[in-house]
Amino acid sequence: MSSYPLLFHPAPGRTIAWRDGAPVSVRTFLADVARVAAALPAGGHVFNVCVDRYRFAVGLCAALVGGRISLLPSTQTPEMVRQLASFAPDTFCLHDAADCTIDLPRFRFPEPGAPDAHDDIAVPQIDAAQVVAYVFTSGSTGTPVPHRKTWGLLVRCVRAAAERLGLAADSDPDGGSDAGLDTGTYTLIGTVPAQHMYGFESTVLLALIGGLAFSNRQPFYPADVRAELEAVPAPRVLVTTPVHLRALLATDRALPGASLVLSATAPLPPTLAREAEARLAAPLIEIYGSTETGQIATRRTAQGDPWRLLAGVRLDTSPQAHGDGQDNRASNEAGDDGGPCAWASGGHIEEPVPMGDAIELLDDSHFLLHGRKTDLVNIAGKRTSLAYLNYQLNAIPGVEDGVFYMPDEAPSPAGAAADTDAAAKLDNCAGNNVDNPACGGPVARLAALVVAPQLSAADLLHALRERIDAAFMPRPLRFVETLPRNATGKLPRDVLATLVAQRPNEAQPETQPAQENAASNTAPLTFTIPADHPALPGHFPGQPIVPGVVLLDHALMALGAALNRSFDRCRINSAKFLSPAAPGETLDVGFESTASGAIRFTVRAGQREVASGVLSAPDVPNAPDAPDAAQAHGAART
Repeated sequence: MSSYPLLFHPAPGRTIAWRDGAPVSVRTFLADVARVAAALPAGGHVFNVCVDRYRFAVGLCAALVGGRISLLPSTQTPEMVRQLASFAPDTFCLHDAADCTIDLPRFRFPEPGAPDAHDDIAVPQIDAAQVVAYVFTSGSTGTPVPHRKTWGLLVRCVRAAAERLGLAADSDPDGGSDAGLDTGTYTLIGTVPAQHMYGFESTVLLALIGGLAFSNRQPFYPADVRAELEAVPAPRVLVTTPVHLRALLATDRALPGASLVLSATAPLPPTLAREAEARLAAPLIEIYGSTETGQIATRRTAQGDPWRLLAGVRLDTSPQAHGDGQDNRASNEAGDDGGPCAWASGGHIEEPVPMGDAIELLDDSHFLLHGRKTDLVNIAGKRTSLAYLNYQLNAIPGVEDGVFYMPDEAPSPAGAAADTDAAAKLDNCAGNNVDNPACGGPVARLAALVVAPQLSAADLLHALRERIDAAFMPRPLRFVETLPRNATGKLPRDVLATLVAQRPNEAQPETQPAQENAASNTAPLTFTIPADHPALPGHFPGQPIVPGVVLLDHALMALGAALNRSFDRCRINSAKFLSPAAPGETLDVGFESTASGAIRFTVRAGQREVASGVLSAPDVPNAPDAPDAAQAHGAART
């Protein structure tokens, strides 16, 4: 049987880790592994929750040399712990916390006493077929699923990645490396936890298998990242995520340089990649992969969109890509995603794996990503992806964080035939109000959560309308103080569902138009027309006045934000312009709902009334010559 060493460092005196700024040699690391392996309690599975990356790595290796399997979910929720206990009843928890409360048999990491002099310990050889860990999916799209990782698979995967990055001791920095690095002893600094597949591969295994060093700390806040970059010697590799990068670059302070920056877990905007390269004086390489496959491709995001596969890895959309005898439908049927399934195989991948992303193959080694298949949404015959919507939302100035969410659609009680009829109606009604019963009945609406303390709802919705199709406007849009992202920057779907379901002090959604009990709003909605608005030049020279249609446009957006409704298909039964409004003037909107569903509104500048009007509900008959709100919006933009 083939085997690989536990460590690939060339000498026992080589530095393998930095613990709080102090170097740790391979010799000391191996002694700690042997000591912890001898102390581990009975049990074949280890739930390693050590926060200190050095303790985690020692615990991982101690379990490996002792023939135990590590369990590495990305969360430690009580439900996840219950799933682990059901999956492996002999699991115990290895931790380094003073007050660990995980509901499993617990074993605290044993710290050594006084330093002991020890002889060099032979590096253990590990059978390539030995199971190292079960790594669980993040749960961002559903229930976490375990995936078995053998030592041979992990070694082949990490070696291929190290060679691509120019970090392997025998790699050629000019022979295909994305980063173009010189070989040397690099120290890995990770803002991501070791328990996540990305952190597991790129901060722990990359050090063990690539012959590198790693920092024991997990800096989270920008000040902590700066401090850790300064605490370890160059050359340094920062292993991070778009969420952490965005926060780091939001500060004006100078950043210590790095030799390389790695990013994964979410799409990285090219503008952010270019800024990171400039501020950190290092190439930024984005990593693509999955829990199922491990890392399979890289790209230098600041220089282009195509991804390049790691050596030996293939992507294929042919029916034969996943072998004979398996269900071919997944790979050759085009569904709502508009394309066939791509299967990854070759290299370190033991069996062909279907990818969950919409992938466009460019050649044998390059491809483009078009978002996750589960992220693709189809509303009223229009298609987009949640990744695209999230990108547009977070690109709005003033938005600190934000995410779109598509709730699960309830199945049609009339069966597949009814679904087909509804789809046909939606296609015919593209561009109309998708909540209109004449267009197939209520349709699932996108929701959005946003952290933007300096923006009003009206301004944010206005900015979104300039970036995305009206069919994808979020209803509801909720402002929150923070989004509860996990340590890798992800928002599991069940967390999003809970947040969206908590809708305090919100008006009735659009699918319930009757507002008989709605009272007039108690707090005025405020907006201002800036002096550089494109509708102002020529209206009028020397004494600019805000056009009435612009007033209506902003008033409708403010009302829509307050009521979580769209007024695009409502009718403006009447509108009066009572006094002029000047650019830069603060304008307030007050409103009340009637028993018929109509809304009366008034726009004021201080105590002075500027405009007033009445909006009718979509199903209330209107005069033939009454303009609809969509026409008002279009005129305002013109």
